[in-house]
Amino acid sequence: MQPREVWLLTATFLVAVAGLIYELIAATLSSYLLGDSVRQFSFVIGIFLASMGLGAWVSRYVRDPLPGFVWAQILLGIAGGFLAPVVFGLYAWTGEVAVPLYSLLIAVGILSGMEIPLIARTLHGIGAPEFRFENVLSFDYLGALAASLAFPVLIIPHLGLMSASLAFGALNLAVAALSLWIFRRDLSLAPLAVWAVAAVATGLGLWQAERIVSLTEAQLYEDDVILSEDTAYQHITVTRFRDRIRLFLDHSIQFDSYDEYRYHEALVHPAMGLVPAPKRVLILGGGDGMALREVLRHPVEAVTLVDLDPRVTEIFSSHPDLAALNGHSYDDPRLTAVNFDAWRFVEDTEEAYDVIILDLPDPKTLALSKLYSREFYAMLVDRLAAGGAVVTQAGSPFYARQAFWSIVETWEATRNPYAPGAGLNVIPYHALVPSFGDWGFVLATVEDPAPRPLPLPEGLGFLTRGTWAAAQSFDGDTDRIAARVNSIRDHALLGFYVGAWEKWFR
Repeated sequence: MQPREVWLLTATFLVAVAGLIYELIAATLSSYLLGDSVRQFSFVIGIFLASMGLGAWVSRYVRDPLPGFVWAQILLGIAGGFLAPVVFGLYAWTGEVAVPLYSLLIAVGILSGMEIPLIARTLHGIGAPEFRFENVLSFDYLGALAASLAFPVLIIPHLGLMSASLAFGALNLAVAALSLWIFRRDLSLAPLAVWAVAAVATGLGLWQAERIVSLTEAQLYEDDVILSEDTAYQHITVTRFRDRIRLFLDHSIQFDSYDEYRYHEALVHPAMGLVPAPKRVLILGGGDGMALREVLRHPVEAVTLVDLDPRVTEIFSSHPDLAALNGHSYDDPRLTAVNFDAWRFVEDTEEAYDVIILDLPDPKTLALSKLYSREFYAMLVDRLAAGGAVVTQAGSPFYARQAFWSIVETWEATRNPYAPGAGLNVIPYHALVPSFGDWGFVLATVEDPAPRPLPLPEGLGFLTRGTWAAAQSFDGDTDRIAARVNSIRDHALLGFYVGAWEKWFR
């Protein structure tokens, strides 16, 4: 095989990697900024593939395939490389996402679709012996595999979306440069000027990537950004204004240090108080350690905290300002912290817990919706000790009323292993958390709690026996309405949740 043939097959692999990375970046951006990851990933994949098909069709009108391929690489270096910076920048300064995102996605898709036909025609044109189109496709598919494996494991954790977009734009420009050199006798120097401008712009972008991120997030958030990074699971942002700290995951607020105590006291203490002498507690989610802080107010013997993202537990256990918010609860010897998928942990563990606390993100994706399903709840109840209780945050009964009552119905439909046929004792309640609005919770016990005043630890800032009684009352805007049980077969909750929030905020 001649060097030029080796290079074209290598280029096939490289451009396939870059093309799929752009698609994944666009899908992640749309999920972050537009919400509803199922819909957005589906839209991105469909539009990208259709655009590739259009690009493959358009490639027939490129008279000379080799210069066409070089120009496609240069243009991909620009459109793909600046995909994330442009979309983030326009979102921060104008609030617009869909038009720039999908416009750039279509452009990248068309250019990516042109690549394989142009490479195949070039190979055929240079007289590659025993040329077989399937060899080109094999390298293309191998590149896609490499990109799909590297994106969540290496690229996002180490580069982030902004730098990743620019880095793979640089890869396309490098393919163009090497092609210009290897085929210098067959190509004019016309593309060099455009390539040079694109290369300089991309290099400056990579050099100033952190500053671009900082400027963008300074525009997005009212407060100073003290931490911003991408992990394999999400984008983490922590902001501060004077002594006020807020956490955002995928640009959605998770807590405000001014009022987080209202949420966490309401989440933790009713369940802990209704169970006589709870000793073993399981927390799913809650990597910020705030729910853990409240649990440790009780004389428990052991707490297991399971959070998927190791970076969250790391920063909230080691960052001085963040660890102070949870009272340095990660230093408590009673704690075992585990970074693992909640479903798999519950499925695999043989431990029994007196109290299980679900401090999970809202059910805005299929992966999260399954953690609010009847199937998952049934596994949780199997992990409860006799007399135990489980509680979950359940979103806003005001903004997402049907979603809240769907969670209630799902708990009511969950079997009680200690009293088959009797069902669980389910208590829906809510509390005002100014950062979120009226926020709901659902508590379920395997036995009816003894009629006694709710025991509460000393020093709480919000929850009293009076507020606990009032929390169980719902007004005309939040009272029960018809909803369906959430199951992994139909994910009814996801539709209720997304539809409700879009009604209010889109």
